[in-house]
Amino acid sequence: PGSARRLELRIRLFCRGVLLSPGSHRSDSAFWLTRILKPWPMVNQARLLYIIFGPVSSRDGHVVWHKMIEGPTDETSLKGLAEAIKLLYGTEAREWTADDVISLVDELSVVPQEWLMENNARLLLLSGNSICFTFLASKAVNGRAVELARLMVFMALVCEKDLYCMDWAVKMMQKVCKVFSTPWERSNFLQCLENTFAHMLMDTLQAVLAGERDEEDSSFLNLFHLVNAQANFHKEILYMAMGTSSST
Repeated sequence: PGSARRLELRIRLFCRGVLLSPGSHRSDSAFWLTRILKPWPMVNQARLLYIIFGPVSSRDGHVVWHKMIEGPTDETSLKGLAEAIKLLYGTEAREWTADDVISLVDELSVVPQEWLMENNARLLLLSGNSICFTFLASKAVNGRAVELARLMVFMALVCEKDLYCMDWAVKMMQKVCKVFSTPWERSNFLQCLENTFAHMLMDTLQAVLAGERDEEDSSFLNLFHLVNAQANFHKEILYMAMGTSSST
């Protein structure tokens, strides 16, 4: 990744301008995106997807490979990838199974190295409810409760930062809990969720107390968002438990 920047840019411009032009029907775009990706192994599919739809430099238009691993990114940087994932998951892309798309999203999250979990969570939110639930449910089915809990906490954080309704995160957690086959597995997941909130708060507080500050004072801002995310997440759980609505 990044070793042939001019070629990457040519591939991106050709695919987006000719095969996947904005005016194309979804069925046509799904057909061509399938033709572009399917002949390759999964790791190459993920890299191609990033070349075509990933973020680019505002200065020279080249693909920015390290944006997802250097710090939290914004919706604009992830929107193209999310739209492509939704296209492959939709009914127009008949050659893709749900498992294919989930595997592609998993592979994408380590291109070129492991992404920050917040960026994973933001991509899933932008990709839509169906993909998001399928991805989380696959973690639950495979017994990856700790990883699932971290992802859920970061989803709550993204909801807080990007002003999504927090009850969405709580309802998603509720749906995921039903995937676990035993009460012990559900209890273990919920315990992991609370432990993750606690550990992240302590880590962020430690960064603030250590004086790790930059021009934007990001460590304190992260603490602010995380405390609010936890409070609003648990507020929605209390509303649900008491049978009331947060809108009342």
